[in-house]
Amino acid sequence: RGNRKSKLFNEKEDYKVYLRIIRNSKNRFNFQVYSYCLMSNHVHLQLQTEKIEIWKIMRRINLHYAKYFNNKYDLVGHVFQGRYKSSIIENDYYQLVTSRYIHLNPLKADLVDDPKKYYWSSYGYYLGIRGSDIVNESKILSYFEGKIKGSGRKKYKRYVESPI
Repeated sequence: RGNRKSKLFNEKEDYKVYLRIIRNSKNRFNFQVYSYCLMSNHVHLQLQTEKIEIWKIMRRINLHYAKYFNNKYDLVGHVFQGRYKSSIIENDYYQLVTSRYIHLNPLKADLVDDPKKYYWSSYGYYLGIRGSDIVNESKILSYFEGKIKGSGRKKYKRYVESPI
């Protein structure tokens, strides 16, 4: 979250830089991004790491972005409000619920009337609307695949957009 709930992203370029930092961090540390949503004043990331501690990944992402942000806007001090919050996802159900929560965040914040319209989320990748070299949607979609190849995307969309 942005310090004092302030914005983390003021322009399109800021969102792009944050995603580029994630991409570069993935290349440095071996981890998977299952879903993300960049909101104006906070970020949701669903990551899986095996060998590298999550704090090292988040430290690199947040440090690089804070340096960029402070330099660009001629600021000093904290960009992020405290330490990031994390939870261990221990089962398939929690994996799916987390992905759904992240993808519905812009809808719940009344930023869009349809979650696929929010560009700074990984939801468009899950629907096949956009391609990504950041997100690995295959694990989440595998829960929805049936006998017809590619049916997972439609079923995932139904799952995410169905009433809770």
